[in-house]
This record gives sequence, structure tokens and C-alpha cells, in this order.
Amino acid sequence: MQTIKPLNSPSFSCKILINPSKKNTITLPRTRIPPLPSPPSSPSSSNSDESKIFPLKIDHPKLNPFQKIASNALDMLEKLVVTKLEKKHKLNRTVDPEIQLEGNFAPVHESPVQHGLDVIGQIPSNLTGVYVRNGANPLFEPINGHHLFDGDGMIHAVKLDSENNKASYSCRFTRTSRLVQEASIGRPVFPKPIGELHGHLGLARLALFLARTSLGLVDATKGTGVANAGLVYFNGRLLAMAEDDLPYNVIIKEDGDLESNGRYDFNGQINDPLIAHPKVDPITGEFYTLSYNVLKKPYLKFFKFDTWGNKSRDISISLQNPSMIHDFAITESHVIIPDYQVEFKLSEMIRGGSPVIHDPNKVSRFGVLSKDDHDESRIKWIDVPNCFCMHLWNAWEENHEELGKSTRRIIVSGMDLEAGQVNKTRLGQKTRYAFMAIAEPWPKCSGLAKVDLVTGNVTKFLYGDDRFGGEPYFVPSTKEGEAEGEEDEGYLMSYVRDENKEKSELIIVNAKNMKQMALVKLPKRVPYGFHGTFISSQDLCNQSYC
Repeated sequence: MQTIKPLNSPSFSCKILINPSKKNTITLPRTRIPPLPSPPSSPSSSNSDESKIFPLKIDHPKLNPFQKIASNALDMLEKLVVTKLEKKHKLNRTVDPEIQLEGNFAPVHESPVQHGLDVIGQIPSNLTGVYVRNGANPLFEPINGHHLFDGDGMIHAVKLDSENNKASYSCRFTRTSRLVQEASIGRPVFPKPIGELHGHLGLARLALFLARTSLGLVDATKGTGVANAGLVYFNGRLLAMAEDDLPYNVIIKEDGDLESNGRYDFNGQINDPLIAHPKVDPITGEFYTLSYNVLKKPYLKFFKFDTWGNKSRDISISLQNPSMIHDFAITESHVIIPDYQVEFKLSEMIRGGSPVIHDPNKVSRFGVLSKDDHDESRIKWIDVPNCFCMHLWNAWEENHEELGKSTRRIIVSGMDLEAGQVNKTRLGQKTRYAFMAIAEPWPKCSGLAKVDLVTGNVTKFLYGDDRFGGEPYFVPSTKEGEAEGEEDEGYLMSYVRDENKEKSELIIVNAKNMKQMALVKLPKRVPYGFHGTFISSQDLCNQSYC
């Protein structure tokens, strides 16, 4: 544990900005990606080892003679023209699969539940439940460009029994429509939004996909997303989410295993892709989220659901151009919607560029919308120059003389801090602490940071030499029915990889003093991933199975 004193405050101020410093980069060794085996070809192989890796009953597509001819022709066109041209172009590091999927970023196989894991220390008494974390894990070896974010969603779960100090582990793919269809075909056919869809060859990939959909070779109407980013538990359902599809409902079985339960459209109330970071109001239990569309207006929608999952708000937000919005914030009475300089412009692909652009002439802004508004007429936009926040940890309301203006205060400098959160029982209320990953050396995370937003003090928990982890998840220590404790009374959880010993672990840290309380030794390698959540034993009992 290490405490850092605050630096001298600069002459400008802000409420919630934690400022990253210059990036520390590392040179990573080039390694060959170990390909995952193809899924079993028929139900008769259900007793094979491969079926344990990917136990999916696969219905191979039944094609008529014309579809078979068309499919073979498109496959030949892809192989002899598109793929051949792609191989002549040197891949950028950001989409080179041998870089994006090296080391502990490489994919792993599914794992059924394994019980009786070694636990060092004592699991805290109120941590009986399941810690789940999402991540990108491609089923097939990439054939061309691939970005880390393009991988198929896989959830890693550790079930904790604090009374007996026991733990179990499992990991499963989220059975998205995209993954199931590609598994049935035996290779990737859906284009990868970041790794492939740029320039003229990206247009060629997109044209191939559209041709296959028009001929009925693949079905895009059931979703094209990978559900690999966010996880949220709401109204009896664990939802796996990414920007490009509806959420997928994942059931946690009694033994700690995971089972996909299909796309969740809130009982037929929506048919829009939802962003990876919805917000659940800790006071009302209401669910807030956004949906953006890169092809047609309205480019942005705001949704509100009551605690039972009934839609009560569906508001179109007018934007001049489609903007990348990965996250947003809520306060006690308002929703804070970002509109950044990073936009989607598909016409850039025709010119040989990327469809994701930075518009230097645009000023980023935040829209402030009342939770109770029925349309966008009263939304107030506030300019926030030179701002882009991939994640927003919290927001709250204060009386201030200069209404309608933005100011900025650097709380921490000289550190790269990302992928964090606050005590979610205080979401939308004034908070003092943010718990974040120390994203150094980028793109790895060397530890956890507890940031005092008032004083600027940072208390570190470092994993150790050649040990790296991810986003911390905060679980309050107070049990249901007890009086609410102090804001930092709780536990931080994260997966950690010891790259020297080639071992993966789940660590549990006391958020109050930033000291380790317990460590669970995991039987399989857990790749670096994205966001997670903790589901209590009571919530597990209240799961909805339909």
C-alpha cells in the first residue's frame, strides 16, 4: 500500500475529471495466437473433449441448391479476392491480431464449473455470491484485422461461499446470435466493426456480409453484436451488453455455471441496441440507458424503465451527427448525456479511411435532461471543450452561481487511471472516493487506486512484479437491513494474472485500508477483460428464468 500526497492544484477547476498523463507504452513480444478448435460437428460428438469446451448443439444451416451455389461463389470471391488483397496490406498495431491477442490477451476455451479452489485468507462474511466479469474472447482465429474489442463475449465467474471459505470457477461464451451462426458455419462471417470495417477493403467485407444476408445464408435480424463489454444485474436478470446489440440474458446456475438465455428486449418493449453502461438508480431502482444509431436519425435515444422493467420513457435526442457514446451519468434528478468530437462518418470508408473520426471543429458538450421529461425540448447543452471520457464514474447536483458553464480541476496528475467506479449505493449522489485501475504500463493494469476526490490523495494497491489485473469492482460491506456504513466500507475485487508463474487469481481487497483480505487461486488462465459485477446470494435466488 502506498499513499501519494496531492500535487499543487492548477488554476482551473472541475468537479469530476481525473486527468490521465502521457501514455507509458511497452514493446510486447510477437507471439503466434493459439487457435481454438472448431466446435463439434454433430450431436454425436457430445461426449468428446471438444464438446466440453464448446457444448453447443449446432444446427447446421440447411441451404437449397441455389443458396449452396451462391454460398460457394461468395466464399471463393472472399478467398481469392478480398482476403488476398488484405494480405498485401500491412496491418496497423491497433488491428494486428498477433499484437491484439498476444500473451494474456489471447483467447481461452470454455470451462465447466471447478469446485474446491484454494483460498488464501478469509472471504469476507457478506461476499456470498458470484463475481462475474465480461471480456472479448474470439471463438475463431482472426483471418485479417482484429481489435481486442471485436472478440466474442465470454464471462468468467467465481462463486464465493464465505461461510465455508470456499470458491468455484467457470467461464462460458455468451451465446449471441452472431456466435451461434458462425459456430454452425465453422468460421467467422460477420464483419468486425473495428478490425475490418475501414477503407475500401472494409466496404468489400461489408458487401460480402450484405450479400450473404440477402441470400439467407446468415440472419442479421436476430442481432450482430458480441455482448463482450458490460454486465449489469437488473430485475432478476444478469445482462451482458455491448453497443451493437440488445443485451443478452445470462443465467447463473446453482452450481455456479453459466447459461445463455437469449437476447433480452424487455419483454418486447424495445428493438434497439443498448450501450454497455446502463445505470440503475440505487434509490428508486429505475434503469436508465442510451441507444445510438450510426445509420439513421434519431442518432440517439434515451430509455427509462421502472424497477419491474416496464418502459416509462423513450426519448429521441437530436444530434447533428452520430457520436460515439460509451457511457453516461445520472444524478438525483437528471441524466448527463455526452456528445463528443469522436463521430461516425461512414462516407470516409469510400475515401479509404476509417468510419470513426475525430472532428477538430466540433466542441464536445454535455446534455442535461430531467429524468421526468417526456421529450428533449428542455435538454440543456453545456460546452466542455477538449473533453473525451470513455467512462464517467459519477455525477451529482450542487448549487452553484455560474449555472450553465463548465469548469475543470485536475484531481490527479502523473498517473494513468481508467476503468473504475464509485460505491454504487451512492450513484448519482455526492461521493468522495473513486476506485480505479492503474493503467500502467499501458495497456496493462498494474494495480488499484483509491482516489480521494476532495484532497487528491491516491492510495495504491499494487499487484507486484509482472502481475497485472483489471477494473476493480466495489462491493459495499453493509448487509441488507443494516444501517448504511461509510462510503469506502467495502471490498474491491479483480482478476489478476501472474505472468511469471503463469497463474490467475481473484483478489479481494479491503477498500477502507487498501490491504488484501483474500486470494482465490484459479484453475484456468483468465485473460485481461472489461467490466464486471457482483451478484449476492439473495439476488441469485431471485433470478428470472424466462
